[in-house]
Amino acid sequence: MSDVAPHTELDPRYGSPGATPTPWPQALAQLVTAELYWLSTVRPDGRPHVTPLIGVWQDGALHFTTGAQERKAHNLAENPEVVLTTGTNTWAEGYDLVVEGEAVRVTDDARLRGLAKAWEEKYGAQWHFDVREDGTFDGGGGPALVFAVAPRTVFGFGKGEPFSQTRWRFE
Repeated sequence: MSDVAPHTELDPRYGSPGATPTPWPQALAQLVTAELYWLSTVRPDGRPHVTPLIGVWQDGALHFTTGAQERKAHNLAENPEVVLTTGTNTWAEGYDLVVEGEAVRVTDDARLRGLAKAWEEKYGAQWHFDVREDGTFDGGGGPALVFAVAPRTVFGFGKGEPFSQTRWRFE
């Protein structure tokens, strides 16, 4: 995973005349600072499952946690393809982002320690995680699996004038 600049495209069908593509660094800054993300997974029977969660961007990927017995963990065991979204709940202002990719479990001790530090730096001491020997986080509520989603495609939706839709594709 890396923070390599993706291929950027503007889809003029979904934007205002004269709209320009949003630069990737601007979208990345929003992914880094967002407080809340919505994770969409697919249940084994094909029904969607969507849940809000917190996460951190590090090493070219968006990271999140889940308990091993939670619905999203069961879904990911069957199908690791996910969508993560973040943005604003307004129509005429703000910017929304949709990240598509595969959720890959993170178990490397050094990487988990860096992520635990990033979680606490972003969200405060109430989100302190210890790294367990089994490659999970422990935040006091039992083991939590950690996943990384390196984006395959990201969509950005500019709202208000100008409206725009930018797509970033990662190789």
